[in-house]
Amino acid sequence: MHCSSGFLAPVLSCVLRAAGWSRVEEEKSTLLLTRGLARFGIAVSAGLDLGLSEGIDIDLLISRIADSYSGEEGLKVLTNERLSSIIEALKAEKIPSPVEVSPPSNFEAVAASVNADYSIKVRSAESTSGTVSDFVEYFRDRLKRIRHIIEAERNGTLSTMPDLETVSKFPSGRELCAVGIVRSKITTKNGNVMVVIEDEKSTAKVIFMNGTSEKARQLFSNAAKIINDEVLAVKGKVSGPFLIANEIVWPDIPVLLPKRTEEDIAVAFISDIHVGSKLFMQNNFMQMIRWLNGDVDKMKDLASKIKYLVIGGDDVDGIGIYPNQDRDLAVPDFYAQYRLFFSFLEKVPSHIEIFILPGNHDSVQKSEPQPPLPSDMLKDSGLSNVHLVTNPSYIKLHGIKILAYHGASLDSIISSVPGMSYASPEKAMIEVLKRRHLSPIYGGNTIVPSRVDGLVIDE
Repeated sequence: MHCSSGFLAPVLSCVLRAAGWSRVEEEKSTLLLTRGLARFGIAVSAGLDLGLSEGIDIDLLISRIADSYSGEEGLKVLTNERLSSIIEALKAEKIPSPVEVSPPSNFEAVAASVNADYSIKVRSAESTSGTVSDFVEYFRDRLKRIRHIIEAERNGTLSTMPDLETVSKFPSGRELCAVGIVRSKITTKNGNVMVVIEDEKSTAKVIFMNGTSEKARQLFSNAAKIINDEVLAVKGKVSGPFLIANEIVWPDIPVLLPKRTEEDIAVAFISDIHVGSKLFMQNNFMQMIRWLNGDVDKMKDLASKIKYLVIGGDDVDGIGIYPNQDRDLAVPDFYAQYRLFFSFLEKVPSHIEIFILPGNHDSVQKSEPQPPLPSDMLKDSGLSNVHLVTNPSYIKLHGIKILAYHGASLDSIISSVPGMSYASPEKAMIEVLKRRHLSPIYGGNTIVPSRVDGLVIDE
């Protein structure tokens, strides 16, 4: 038996009109349901009361219907009895849904009168075959660009060796500065720290002495924070096959005076919404949206100035991200999660430009840099103020440059650098900025080995 959408359309349309649905809603829901279930080999019985499903996301409904037939053999036909049972179960789960937001008549959004002024510079990775040579090119590019940053930031006052092969040619006692990428770090039997750095031609063994002076203790403490695969410079004195360090030079971010826009506007930053999870904080999220609409008494003046909203990834909770995730999902369908996410964003005032990054829970590759969310995620929302960008991205707002990044690499930074914790993520962020690389530890976060390292912070 084969049940086509053409055969079912007259029957379902009659039922849906009786439920108060418009003709457009009837046709769309009928087509989506029959096509969606056909992918799973499920037919729909004549006279099915689809009006029961009003208010329930159709993709979520299809997913639950398909799950209910899992393991069953033979002909699969959806009946009113089964549909009713599935819908009752969905409604009992209290699936998240946006609520109506009505901006107060006396709320005047200052930002609404300001013209949007933004530009986006994406960080994309070129396609490679993942060979050893691709990885070599990737790390060579990292070394080259961060070495240039180290030398440029010192305004020519840092005289570095052209390569590490040169270091071994100097006699003991010679003071010099070497730049390389960290291959390894160990504690010697004497309690000192030995770091091996390398470049395109050779390696150098750098010793950090566990001394007693204040300067030596500070240097030794800094050496403990050195991590694999970062690029740094070391000043020191040649001693046989070793370089005895007396200073570490990280590329670091220069401290500049705060820059403000001429217009009196503001930017809001949020992240890790995880729509679809049972832990999704729907009440808090809707409270924020009401605040943006001027419907919350606190800080109304600031709310009126919000011109831009940057959402830093993990927009939805995703599917199959970790073992047994299905137990934690209120919305176990990928498309339904995004449909719900964008339905929330429809409540954000239209004068606010929204920039959306992906995260490790979203529907793109996990390897960084991550491409934008697929544009077809937006096709049914009609949101013209939403911009899907890469992770990471540079977003320039009224002349102020913002580096937007989801931050998956903070896990490896927190576990590798002493003194870091999830209670103080800003400290881990400082360590990332100090290294001028968003994911310095190879293996701690999946990367794409392209010829250009898109995670170097070179702006």
